[in-house]
Amino acid sequence: MAPDYQAQHKQRFNYMPWLYFRLKPKLLAWAKPWQAELHQHWMTLETVQIAPSAFIAEGAQLFAEPGRDIRIGEQSFVAADCVFHGPIELGDAVAINHGCHLDGSRAGIRIGNNSRIAHGCSIVAFNHGMAPDDEVYQQPISSQGIRIGEDVWIGARVGIVDGVSIGNHAVIGMNAVVTKDVPEYAIMAGNPALQIGDRRDKPKAGLKKSR
Repeated sequence: MAPDYQAQHKQRFNYMPWLYFRLKPKLLAWAKPWQAELHQHWMTLETVQIAPSAFIAEGAQLFAEPGRDIRIGEQSFVAADCVFHGPIELGDAVAINHGCHLDGSRAGIRIGNNSRIAHGCSIVAFNHGMAPDDEVYQQPISSQGIRIGEDVWIGARVGIVDGVSIGNHAVIGMNAVVTKDVPEYAIMAGNPALQIGDRRDKPKAGLKKSR
């Protein structure tokens, strides 16, 4: 039996979607119709808007009831094994790598242009109450929303709690838990995340910082 190269290419794109945006015309001839079909599938079933140039992996799951829309901008991608529950808005050229969980609850999640979210992140825009007189599952839910600015880099397995705003150009280190607002250009790490640096202090790429 001949190897199914097209199926393997699809799997590669599902888990490494940035490769889709580098495709040569020969592969785009089947890849673009494949994506158009997936876009139509989700836009028919759920309250979802997907820009034509975006990429949605076959293994991604999108849930968006009326009033809890999901919007995905141009050149953005959502990799395999991600679960979205709106309201969620991705700007242009936003990368959501595999295994991320985003729940917008009532107030929503908004991610600005050119931001990158590494694999396994949890971004959850709600909280349970914790009063001792009722079980947790019976507590009221609050939702303030989460805002992530432009050109933000969020490392693998980061958790972001409800009510947080992350400024433009910030970097969040792997495994951090973000519980408070993050200033622009801040480099954050730890649980709870604390500022450990500023991107503006870093040398330009390709140049050695003088000693």
